[in-house]
Amino acid sequence: MSAMWPPAIMDAIILSVLLLIGHFLKRKIPLFKRFLLPSAMIAGFLGLAAGPELLGIAPLDIERLGVYVYHLLSVGFIALTLKDRPMTASRPVVKTAFFIVSVYLIQGIIGLGLSLILAATIFPDLFPAIGLILPLGFGQGPGQAYSIGRTWENAGVLFGGGIGLTMATIGFLWATFGGVFLANRLRHRFPPAEVTRGQESAAAEITDNEAGELPLSNMIDGGTLQLFLIGLIYLAVYGTLQGLSALLAPLGSLGQNLANVLWGFHFVFGTIYAVVVKIIMNRLKRIGLMTHTYNNNYLLSRISGTAFDFMVTAAIAAISIEVLQANWAPILIITTLGGLATAWFALWAARRVFKTDVLEYTLGFFGTYTGTLSTGMALLRTVDPGFRTRVADSLVLGGGLALFLAFPLLIILNIPLVGFTEGRPELYLLTLGLLVAYLALTIFGLVFTRKSRRAGASGE
Repeated sequence: MSAMWPPAIMDAIILSVLLLIGHFLKRKIPLFKRFLLPSAMIAGFLGLAAGPELLGIAPLDIERLGVYVYHLLSVGFIALTLKDRPMTASRPVVKTAFFIVSVYLIQGIIGLGLSLILAATIFPDLFPAIGLILPLGFGQGPGQAYSIGRTWENAGVLFGGGIGLTMATIGFLWATFGGVFLANRLRHRFPPAEVTRGQESAAAEITDNEAGELPLSNMIDGGTLQLFLIGLIYLAVYGTLQGLSALLAPLGSLGQNLANVLWGFHFVFGTIYAVVVKIIMNRLKRIGLMTHTYNNNYLLSRISGTAFDFMVTAAIAAISIEVLQANWAPILIITTLGGLATAWFALWAARRVFKTDVLEYTLGFFGTYTGTLSTGMALLRTVDPGFRTRVADSLVLGGGLALFLAFPLLIILNIPLVGFTEGRPELYLLTLGLLVAYLALTIFGLVFTRKSRRAGASGE
């Protein structure tokens, strides 16, 4: 009967039990409530402790957990992107998009600069560009950090995926403990907003059928339809990556490296295809060829939330103690300075660029770009429980716009890999220079949107 219980099923059961225990501990232990520790994060640390490298109680395999993280990341992104919501490019949203890209770049500059210095001095065996994992682990989360780190690992970089998971986990710690510290320090200096601004937040959940949606009592379950859409898009992603890999194969080792990089960015392809599918469905509705809305926001939120909960739990449980032992000092140095810089820049942007809702923007930005959007929203809810300000909208909608603004960064991140595989260390410095130049452009974008707002106000 063991053949009927394959490892993937047992892993799902173990992760589910860990999430249940994590949720129970969060409800019962005041310390966890105070520091806003997500249940998935608690579950992940329990899995790490119970795993084969420590207590050996839970038969979890690090490689399999990494595979789950890889795929759940894309499923979560596709589900989020399929949600039907207005994408209005208001000025706060545009400013947020420029801020998000600026955070990625600052984290990348700090991470790369530090790793170059450390590799040239006291850690000669360190991959000189490993610090570029920082904006992925902090700004994007464990899925992206593992995906890109694993791609580097396939090219010969030691512990790339493990370092990505470790940095992402430390980012969660910064988001929770550091976020609560910031909230307590800034609450009296910048009191929370009390007046409702704008319309209902894009972060609000939908709890029933909206007008035009396929009735939940239809012959096919609504959840099945959402999984069908996600599966169809993921199949398109797989086919695209297979096709691109075949086209790159004649280039030899260079083509293989490029193909590996593309497989690491599977979630980007998934997001793009989800946008295309949503545009097509909206077009079909406008011309009358489709009478129902098949993408149900409530169900898609549940699917994405489930995917990200299991992804975070698996990511933390997959941390390798061997990686920590071999790289703890450079990881600690890079993440500490990265966390401090993120806190400073979040406060600077909230005060100098957004000017209103300073506390809300600071906590939302800091929590999101050291942890994930869920930790950012959790911190925001401590001072804005009903999402009455525009901050939640800015985080959600600005993140979508930032994906396109940050696309060149995804290319820049892979220049050091070429330098590593071809023995050209000068490409590390080229990468650093490109990051600095790109940061100057995004800061200009932030300042420009602020000045255009002043000009518009004075002209009224």
